[in-house]
Amino acid sequence: TFGEGAEAVTDSVSVVTPVDPDAELRNTRVFYFDYDVAKIKSSAFEPLKAHARYLAANRSARVRLEGHCDERGTREYNIALGERRGNAVAKFLKIQGVSASQIEVVSYGEEKPASLGHGEQAWAKNRRVELSY
Repeated sequence: TFGEGAEAVTDSVSVVTPVDPDAELRNTRVFYFDYDVAKIKSSAFEPLKAHARYLAANRSARVRLEGHCDERGTREYNIALGERRGNAVAKFLKIQGVSASQIEVVSYGEEKPASLGHGEQAWAKNRRVELSY
């Protein structure tokens, strides 16, 4: 029993859902490249590291790295360049601890443009690697 003015206090249990600090970084799934280059830009490092941490922690997860180019260059050259871009991202992920068995690299060359224009603005959007889980 409680005395006059006393209050019963119950313990409340709060459930805390763990926050994934990398979730927002992993929203970045398209990484752009300079003209005729397969070198990853430094601005891509943190989002790619976040993807790597996710993949390393979830060994059953798989990612497809889709390499793309702008329309300049021959079809064969662009397929090869798209593959070099995909392989550059794959190498980065592997250095961060991702298993090679989790990664697939596909090159579309110039065949799947993100932008159909024919100037630098459009071409810059087409020089990319897209991550697809």
